[in-house]
Amino acid sequence: MNVSPEQIVRANGVDLCVQSFGDRDDPAILLIAGGASSMLHWNEEFCERLVAGSRFVIRYDHRDTGRSVTYPPGAPGYTGRDLAEDAIGVLDGLGVGRAHLVGISMGGAIAQYLGIHHPDRVASLTLIATSPLGATADDPDLPPSSEELSQLGAAATPDWSDREAVAEYLVADERLYTAKSRPVPEEFLRELASRTAERAVSVASMFNHFVADHGDGTAREQLAAIAAPTLVVHGTEDPLFPLAHGVALAGDIRGARLVTLEDTGHELPPATWDAVIPAILAHSRR
Repeated sequence: MNVSPEQIVRANGVDLCVQSFGDRDDPAILLIAGGASSMLHWNEEFCERLVAGSRFVIRYDHRDTGRSVTYPPGAPGYTGRDLAEDAIGVLDGLGVGRAHLVGISMGGAIAQYLGIHHPDRVASLTLIATSPLGATADDPDLPPSSEELSQLGAAATPDWSDREAVAEYLVADERLYTAKSRPVPEEFLRELASRTAERAVSVASMFNHFVADHGDGTAREQLAAIAAPTLVVHGTEDPLFPLAHGVALAGDIRGARLVTLEDTGHELPPATWDAVIPAILAHSRR
């Protein structure tokens, strides 16, 4: 299988780290990670299994994650709209005109934005563990996050220079989002956390995503204008966006199809891949 080395691409005016898998002549899938998540959250095996279905797979580091451009902790020099436009910049940098977008959490919001504002670049949308773009806290069909997650900001942060302490902090953070009925294997979480801590230019800066301005003026009603075929994938035990968010999102986008993942939280663990990967491949053949 053809796996490119990581490369720095000038995209949307900044340097972003990008990696691709597979044959450029195959249909392209752009994987868009969630908030405070680098390309590593799209596991290599996950990418390789998509490539085995004859897809050209691209993953990249958002600003402030991995090896992409980094800003001082607490001072993001960008907005949520910039993060969305970065995805188009990645496609431009690799010479890809149109791609199937697969986004999780914040990445799903980015994919929705692109489906509305850049429809010519979007072949299809797969929206995982996310919520309708433009939704407000007052929307009655969107229940709040779990009490445990609502208190997350009160947790003490580690010494960011201590890689081992940072890895422990990241493992504990990831556990908050997983399903209680089917915990993700500890070794999987620890490997991801260790690699994230080791590879990031600044782990503390990753959390800039949560203080950046994500208001771009897009109204929830605009989701009805999305023309790209849309697949919504949502866990039944998502503590951040309860399942009702996925149901609402599928209802907001005309013709969207909802796939629910039993015993799954705000995550995409290996136990779900046998269901999710074939679904993505089938959806991106449409």
